[in-house]
Formats: sequence, C-alpha cells, structure tokens
Amino acid sequence: MMRRLLFCIAIPLLVGLPLFRVEAAMVVIVHPKNGTESMNQRQLVDLYMGRSMNFPNGEPALTLDQAANSQARADFYHLLVDKNLAQVNAYWARLLFTGRSTPPRPLDDSRAVLKAVSENPSAIGYLDSSEIDSSVKVVAYVE
Repeated sequence: MMRRLLFCIAIPLLVGLPLFRVEAAMVVIVHPKNGTESMNQRQLVDLYMGRSMNFPNGEPALTLDQAANSQARADFYHLLVDKNLAQVNAYWARLLFTGRSTPPRPLDDSRAVLKAVSENPSAIGYLDSSEIDSSVKVVAYVE
C-alpha cells in the first residue's frame, strides 16, 4: 500500500507535471509623492472593481491595469477578488453597459505600468514583486 502511494506521488513529480500553481506576490505601487502610504484589500477592491475612483485620502486615482491577457493581470485578480479574467471581463462589461464606471486603463506590460506610475502622482498600478524599483512606492502586497 505504501509503495503504491509513493508511486502515485512520485510519478507526477518525476514527469514534471505541476500539482498546483503558485502565484507570485504582487505589489501595488504609486508615485513616491503620492500621499497614500498604505492600502488595505477592501480599498484595492473598491478601486480595481470600479466602486471608487479615489485614493483613501480623497485624491483622484488613475487606476492602471496590465495587458488584457497577461499572466500578471490574471494573477492579480485571482489574488485580489478570487476571479479569473473571464469573470472580471464579464463584470466590467456589465458596468460599462449600465454606465456605472470605467475599467482601469490597460498598459502593454509591466515596464509600461512602472514608467506610468513613476511619472504620474495620481497613478496606481500593480507588478510582480520582483519588478519594482526605487522610482515607485509600494502601498500594498497582494498575496
């Protein structure tokens, strides 16, 4: 019995089939001169799901997104609201149809998000934690 159990566990590992997928930690970033020092998950959900257009201090926020089908975007929304991209897109389609909100502005890639946030004190974006540098300030970790 023990051999059979070990065999069932060892074969997928030896073949290289992943038993589960681990997302990287994502960081939410703003311009260093932005007055926001930290944000909790509820505030992030409100911004990224169109329930709020402002930072917690009341200043307007320019919410930036990763490219439409990027892995970073999929990971972020999975970690933030436990939804896949199809569910997030359907959510935004309903909001756009009713005119209640506009989605975050998508940019081409992580470098574009980093550049846009570093140049605009009103911008907020997200990146894989390995991609940040000193040109931006981290206000939240999404894990």
